[in-house]
Amino acid sequence: MSVAKVTEITARSNKSFDDAIQQGLNRAKKTLDNIQGAWVKEQKVIMDNGNISGYQVDLKLTFELKN
Repeated sequence: MSVAKVTEITARSNKSFDDAIQQGLNRAKKTLDNIQGAWVKEQKVIMDNGNISGYQVDLKLTFELKN
């Protein structure tokens, strides 16, 4: 039997949404083991003087708990 937990994180990038997702997952892997998947809950563009200055994603990560 396995039990999973879901946690939510937010990540930003000044390059793209894909980069923000990758940065968030890379950071999460440093402290969470057995990540099974991620769901992009929300995407947001950060604006500065009418121009896009950043990309933000809210992620829900599912990871399996250790026995």
